[in-house]
Amino acid sequence: MQKQDSPPLSYLVATDVGGTCTDTIVFGSDGGIHIGKALSTPPDFAHGVLASIQSAATPMGLTLDDLLARTHLFVHGSTVVDNAVLTRDGARTGLITTLGFEDTLHVTRGAYGRWAGLTEGQMKHPVKTDRAAPLVAREAVVGVAERVDCFGDVVTPLDEAAVTAAVRHLVQDKGVEAIAVSFLWSFLNPAHEARVREIIEQVAPGTYVTLSSDIAPVPGEYERGSTAVINAYAGRITRDYLTDLASQLSARGYAGATMVMQGYGGLLPAAEAADRAVGMIECGPAAGVIGAKFLGDLMGDADVIAADMGGTTFKVGVIQGGQLEYAREPMVDRFHYIAPKIEVVSIGAGGGSIVAVDPVTRLPSVGPRSAGARPGPVCYGQGGHEATLTDVMLLIGYMDPDQFLGGAITLDRAGAAAAVASQVAEPLGLDPTAAAIGIYRIACAQITDLIREITVERGLDPRDFVLHAFGGTCGMLAAAFGEELSVRRVIIPYTASVNCAFGLISADVAHEYTTTRTLGTATPAAEVNAIFAGMEARARAQLLAEGIEPHRQRMEWSVDLRYCRQVHEVTTQVHAAAPLDTAGLARLVDDFEALYERKFGKGSAYREAGIEMTAFRLTARGLMPRPKLPVEEEGPADPSAALMGRRPILDLTSGGMAVGQIYNFTLLRPGNEVPGPAVIHTPITTIALHTGHRARMDRWRNIVVTTDAPHIDA
Repeated sequence: MQKQDSPPLSYLVATDVGGTCTDTIVFGSDGGIHIGKALSTPPDFAHGVLASIQSAATPMGLTLDDLLARTHLFVHGSTVVDNAVLTRDGARTGLITTLGFEDTLHVTRGAYGRWAGLTEGQMKHPVKTDRAAPLVAREAVVGVAERVDCFGDVVTPLDEAAVTAAVRHLVQDKGVEAIAVSFLWSFLNPAHEARVREIIEQVAPGTYVTLSSDIAPVPGEYERGSTAVINAYAGRITRDYLTDLASQLSARGYAGATMVMQGYGGLLPAAEAADRAVGMIECGPAAGVIGAKFLGDLMGDADVIAADMGGTTFKVGVIQGGQLEYAREPMVDRFHYIAPKIEVVSIGAGGGSIVAVDPVTRLPSVGPRSAGARPGPVCYGQGGHEATLTDVMLLIGYMDPDQFLGGAITLDRAGAAAAVASQVAEPLGLDPTAAAIGIYRIACAQITDLIREITVERGLDPRDFVLHAFGGTCGMLAAAFGEELSVRRVIIPYTASVNCAFGLISADVAHEYTTTRTLGTATPAAEVNAIFAGMEARARAQLLAEGIEPHRQRMEWSVDLRYCRQVHEVTTQVHAAAPLDTAGLARLVDDFEALYERKFGKGSAYREAGIEMTAFRLTARGLMPRPKLPVEEEGPADPSAALMGRRPILDLTSGGMAVGQIYNFTLLRPGNEVPGPAVIHTPITTIALHTGHRARMDRWRNIVVTTDAPHIDA
């Protein structure tokens, strides 16, 4: 009980919107953790956000308004940008570019653009490939006379009359709501783009504008233009969404700031995030990796495979030596963009993935089509009629019809059985149970292949890693594919089903700055320090304006380096103390070559080719308070107090259905050990164990799965 004279509890609330569910985690000032979950509600995602927060508030004995009135910070991640691009539901967008370069988005990277973003299977049929249709129609691309050269000098002045005519044409004739501006070499001299913004504001006030020199001030004509277009295309929707969400939160009593997750793992104030919408791409998965790193640091694990499986996709990222991996060439759908982003690879395999049998080959598949949150799997009883992986999980005994989302929805087992029987079992000539088991194995194989792709195929050994399995669906497959990969341990976090939301409160405010210049590594350290000093002054002023005091500010430097005559760079962190000296620059070069060989193989580095620096980067962090997870003392191994009963479940070790013990997660205590075959039901996810697996609850209430197999380090 809270003492009468003690201050009232305050809360930090984090909500992540996924394709199927919207997840919430609440941290109280007393260290308490509270979890909420609700179905996502496209296109009005704000409704699902409030429902998710409400589901966390109710067990706390609070109303939604009470909780929000006592919330000091709200942190948010959303798929709104991803959805806008993937569903082609963004704003009508126009592009103003340098005269003569109107076809850049259509040309992409030449032939490479025909298969960029396609699966390996699709690439095998090159005649059937083609470039993705750009987000801007060709008739909405206008070139205007202007030219800046590769030194940043103006060669051709901006034709302002042509700009005015272009804006009127796009807004009045083509009905565009957003305009992207991308001129050649504008990252070296942004004056022309800045003037275009002024003209747009005069001629068509209210039009959403993105300048390539603001959003992607780096080389790469196609990539920079593509980034500006994506930001303009999704920016207006993002701004409207964040504004509406803030309004609804305020109406229910919230008076604090809203911080929004970015794909590079940092937080931005909502107003800035609305202007940099492209940064929100895959921010949820990025938050999941941040959460996995936080937990890995806490548990002493520097090498972590972070696996997230929700309702729509399976995503995986790698943390090696405590360091995050960043994507070399980020893409959304089939469009390249330039923005720092934690590397997360994915396949269309989640709980809502539709299970189908090819009528010609009679081969079954899981995904990539998904039933989503609406209508959802057949067993949800909300109008879904196509069999999904969730329906399969119900048939193999892993899901309890009365326990889903803590009993909020009663699952329709009969409907799921009928759908699997007619759509999967009968075309395959199998009984429904055998078909369901086969589909489960296919899903595990798809996941295993993807993880091997980002580990084994890159020279990493999964046996050196622990696997963090989070998301609402992952716990039902993780023990199986973790054993196949021979990882050291499988950990299902206490916050597993809301781990992306947990990652939101494990992140810091972070602003990214980039200065593009090409310098040799023999450049005096003072010249490099001058570049860094200019960015640092801007960063510290911005953090201070956001209320982040100097003692909470951290500057992280990195430099893009490449061998001379190469096209692609490797971003290398500056580990030496600032300001740099000659020894610090020498260490930077050594670190670059070590990183280069780690990425491309031992012996691939070749200093004799010459090395040059092409971009100087600053990540300015505002340190946020870290959550302190409650710790409980571990007790006896006997889990019998949590035993709920027994029922038939799939046991891969025996090859079929077997009687498994069913446990209630909330009744387990740290130190309890559960042997397989078994199922552990939590209010928000389910954990499946096969014979030979053993699950132990640790002192943070995570479930740690080991196996009797000799290749696993228990």
